[in-house]
Amino acid sequence: MIAHARRDHPDEACGVIAGPEGSDRPERLVEMLNAERSPTFYRFDSGEQLRVWRGMDERDEEPVVIYHSHTATEAYPSRTDARFASEPNAHYVLISTRDELGPDAEVRSYRIVDAVITEEPVHIEED
Repeated sequence: MIAHARRDHPDEACGVIAGPEGSDRPERLVEMLNAERSPTFYRFDSGEQLRVWRGMDERDEEPVVIYHSHTATEAYPSRTDARFASEPNAHYVLISTRDELGPDAEVRSYRIVDAVITEEPVHIEED
């Protein structure tokens, strides 16, 4: 996720980590295209999203993590992020690649249900 966010900077990066349905265990990273190609907004390409979600269904998976980057602000969901969060069981991970962080990134995770944002702890494992 972090490498994807750095690679797409200064535009926002986005994607999902799929895992076995009902497991809450992220296993398979799927980098997706930001259809907006914007430094301030992301949107999954609808055709790609349909293919990815169908693929998860075929594998008995679900989106465990939905992630995107913020390129100029902290890793906290915007009002738009909260409004469009449509997977109540997913962890929403935000990665900030703002310039002041240099080569580092800020990574934070949230649950977002009915536009209510609740931060949760993050444990990062290197590949």
